[in-house]
Amino acid sequence: MKKCKLFFDIEKEEQWLNEQLQKGYRCTHISGLGIYTFEKTDKRNVMRLDYQDYLSKKKRDNYKVLYEDFGWNHIKGSWPGGIHYWQKEDGEQNDIFSDRQSRNNYYKRLMGYSSGLSIVLLLFSYMLFKDSGVYATEGLWSMEGVLFWKAFLFETPFALLKLIPVCMAVFYGVSYYKAYQKYSMLKEK
Repeated sequence: MKKCKLFFDIEKEEQWLNEQLQKGYRCTHISGLGIYTFEKTDKRNVMRLDYQDYLSKKKRDNYKVLYEDFGWNHIKGSWPGGIHYWQKEDGEQNDIFSDRQSRNNYYKRLMGYSSGLSIVLLLFSYMLFKDSGVYATEGLWSMEGVLFWKAFLFETPFALLKLIPVCMAVFYGVSYYKAYQKYSMLKEK
């Protein structure tokens, strides 16, 4: 079974994947385009996602061996850094973070990831809008009647496409805020 789904929040993605596991579908492959491949299983599994910053080849190999020694199966992970997908049979230790400090470091990495993407997307949006704004047709707002409506309706899909990076920046900004809240709560304890 294949499902297509896009996520901007790593924790919601993990929750959705675990819901699929509860329904009896084990994840076998995840494409970069948000296409998830599942197969039916009788075993109870659990899935965890982890974000890692830049890892050298040696550190990445050590990272994978450490988790595999604890029974985790690496489904997908980008190198040199990015989101790593881990799956294993449901058991005693179902969390990939062994203590509060490692969970705190995870949220810190997520904050860096989210803020970095948000800033890059905002800069990209600025470059798109700085010369022409959302609508690029020169003199659009001074046109009248049918000519205005034809130009406006023709240009609107392109204007909406130009707004996608802004929307994504907002999503990643919200993701940063959520990670910051959890990071702060762990820091206070």
